[in-house]
Amino acid sequence: MSKKIFSGVQPSGNLHLGNYLGAIKNFVELQNEKDSECVYCIVDLHAITVKQNPNELKKNIKETLATFIASGLDPKKSIIFNQSSVSAHSEGAWILSCVARMGWLNRMTQFKEKAGKDKEKASIGLYAYPVLMAADILLYDATHVPVGNDQKQHLELCRDIAQRFNNDFNSPDFLKVPEPLIQKHFSRIMSLKDGTKKMSKSDPSDLSRINLTDEKDEIINKIKKAKTDTMSMPGSGENLSKRPEVENLLGIYASLSSQDLKDTIKQFSGKNFSEFKENLSELVVEKINPISNEIKKLLDDETYLSNILFEGFQKADKIASKKIKLMKEIIGF
Repeated sequence: MSKKIFSGVQPSGNLHLGNYLGAIKNFVELQNEKDSECVYCIVDLHAITVKQNPNELKKNIKETLATFIASGLDPKKSIIFNQSSVSAHSEGAWILSCVARMGWLNRMTQFKEKAGKDKEKASIGLYAYPVLMAADILLYDATHVPVGNDQKQHLELCRDIAQRFNNDFNSPDFLKVPEPLIQKHFSRIMSLKDGTKKMSKSDPSDLSRINLTDEKDEIINKIKKAKTDTMSMPGSGENLSKRPEVENLLGIYASLSSQDLKDTIKQFSGKNFSEFKENLSELVVEKINPISNEIKKLLDDETYLSNILFEGFQKADKIASKKIKLMKEIIGF
């Protein structure tokens, strides 16, 4: 059975190794599977749940697209487009927000984390954006959605919304209920300076992350300075969770080389940290440097990038506008 896959990345700028391993590398692998139809979206409507500088947002959209293409996404094999260009996403989000329930959204832990203590000052968009995410997915009849741990709850909400809509309007299977796709050989990528925190572009220290635009020397320097501990390289995965920085570096190596963490641990058991870091640097440079060089080239060709987005919009709009038209008929518009 063929898989219909939908996923999106926020155009937040300064994409890093965590974004690549957590999403984009997997997108490319899914695109190249024999029976997969893939739709990949730059989710700029999600980005504006927090205030954006308009010029920065435009720049970040292009940079995200360039990163997609440089990493191996092929606009001939996958639909790649900008979310805000397809009006069905906004329309679908409103319709589905009238189906979703406050109690469901109140349980979303990510809103609590992002809004912090002063949630009264958070935008309604930040609170309701899981409903927009549901619309994104359901408009394309996606059967599978690649998710990390932080998005599992949102996909569950999407499934609840789809089932509720189908039941409320007596339309069995109209909105397809998607399944999660959990990535193999992937470890959550943490800060190079603190293994208990996610790698993030908002960290004030540039040494905490490997940006996809970093040069070879910058990558080597960052890995050399990455935090470890005073113990020797582990011989097994036992008690590794008590050594978060070491677990993170081993996880990066395992994810980039598409192997199990236990095989990476075995490979470097008994070696010293300097030798492991040298091997890790070589691997990161081998995988990331070509992407970095290609991103820079692509950003110089605005016409090419604009054409990809326009062609992607045409393909996506054809699918989504048809679905929203049927949805409106079902609810009586």
